[in-house]
Amino acid sequence: MLPLHRFPNLLPRLTVLRTSSSLRLRVLLGMLAAFLVLPVLTVFSAWLPWQLNDHDALAIVREMAATVLPGYMRTTLLLGVLVAAGAALVGALTAAAVTLFSFRGRALLEWLLLLPLAMPAYVIAYAYTDFLQFSGPLQTWLRSSFGLQGRLLPEIRSLSGAVIVFVFALYPYVYLLARTALSERAAHLMEAARLMGAPLHRRIWAVALPMARPAVVAGVALVAMETLADFGVSSYFGITTFTTGIYKAWLSMENHVAAAQLASMLLVLVLVLLQLELRAQRRMRFVTNHVRRAGAADAAPVPLRGRWCLLAWLVCLLPVLLGFVAPVLFMLRPLGADWSVLPWDRFLQWAANSVRLGLISALLAVLVSLLVAYAHRRSADRFTHWVVQLLGLGYAIPGAVIVVGLLLPVGWVQQALPQWGVPALLTTTIAGLVWAYMVRFGAVALQSVQSGYTRIPASLDESARMLGAGDPRLLLRVHGPLLRRSAITAVLLVLVDVMKELPATMVLRPFNSDTLAVVAYQLARDERLSEAALPSLALVLVGLIPVILLSRELNDSRQR
Repeated sequence: MLPLHRFPNLLPRLTVLRTSSSLRLRVLLGMLAAFLVLPVLTVFSAWLPWQLNDHDALAIVREMAATVLPGYMRTTLLLGVLVAAGAALVGALTAAAVTLFSFRGRALLEWLLLLPLAMPAYVIAYAYTDFLQFSGPLQTWLRSSFGLQGRLLPEIRSLSGAVIVFVFALYPYVYLLARTALSERAAHLMEAARLMGAPLHRRIWAVALPMARPAVVAGVALVAMETLADFGVSSYFGITTFTTGIYKAWLSMENHVAAAQLASMLLVLVLVLLQLELRAQRRMRFVTNHVRRAGAADAAPVPLRGRWCLLAWLVCLLPVLLGFVAPVLFMLRPLGADWSVLPWDRFLQWAANSVRLGLISALLAVLVSLLVAYAHRRSADRFTHWVVQLLGLGYAIPGAVIVVGLLLPVGWVQQALPQWGVPALLTTTIAGLVWAYMVRFGAVALQSVQSGYTRIPASLDESARMLGAGDPRLLLRVHGPLLRRSAITAVLLVLVDVMKELPATMVLRPFNSDTLAVVAYQLARDERLSEAALPSLALVLVGLIPVILLSRELNDSRQR
């Protein structure tokens, strides 16, 4: 060790250098936070007095409040409530079936129930529309086989159809959280209730499910946020929600202030749901800390035989069939019927555009996340904690809100300084699109990197600093190799999310930069559903990557 008493001036200099490095890091963190939060804060500027000088904008807002705004609110809330209730029911039942009971094939069903995570909701909507519509194969076969006429099935493009699509696309959020809660806390309490003489139905309803209530609430909040943020299903089914209203005000009515005001209303709803989800997560952690983990031999799941085993299979297999297997089969039908109608020549270009945008955004998101996570580990003060919490909110922000928040200040700069060319830089290149992706999916990379940091002991940092390692060397030479797996996972997760993102990509993409998600939406909107099957299936294959990673993580955590 360096004899500091022989160098009395060295310690103050080291303190000054450390303080200077910390100050530079805090300034950089502040700039990054401002850069990523600016699009979110901009939408609230539509309510400021200096924005309300446009009397036409105010007239349109008043007209919307008297005509379409109540419809937006009513449809959005009704859709969110129905989807939340359906996802809670399906997710809680499937989680209870695979955790509280033991039956043949349970391990396989635990993995199969994750598969709908790979299906974007708008892809499920395209698949069911192609198969169930008036001119689809099912109704055509029924009319020709039984001599029937007219429409034989309800219209899938409706509010009820959207509810079904969202429920079977989003229930895994509730399933995952409820399954984790039940596997950690419920089994041994059910065993204790059994020893006290409680029948099975009472053990389930009075012991197990109340223990999973915070997890179910957290999952329902996530489902509701995804439903509010959706554009593909609502637009394709012709449902007038806040998201479709924002695009209508911006693109059709060309009223940017009205679009920003609608976006701010949607953002308030999302923040309320986010607060609900955070409170539920805190309750989950409280219960976890006060209840020991189940795993003893006396806490084994209840074995099922005969008809009860068949019922468990039906409860678990039906969501998988409706949320993954059936849509995939519906999309494979046109591929096997006539390959000549498929746009193979342009498919590679669409896929290349998707991968290029995804990789650029993923790498930048991981770099920013490494910097933020390292700063939080180095000095976990109030400022860095605030920055981490702020950046973590991005995933809850709908893409439509981010689009308005980006384009609104671009218009201001264009009016004030037309000679600068900043708007052209953001709208004619991928810069604006990557910016939106960073705001939307930076939280995904940050969560993965922070998870990796929890496995690195703080003693390694102290040892490296004693050997003279500074911040760059500590991050690159010590943390870097240990965070490699977490960083690769973060890159894959952000890449997949970017490839599936529809609303931001559709508005901000440069000319001749169509992605798989945008092309699938455009083909489906033009009723070319057979051609939309190819890019849709490609998105499903890419979506299997996070499902596989999640399944491996769940297996590893169970073995630990």
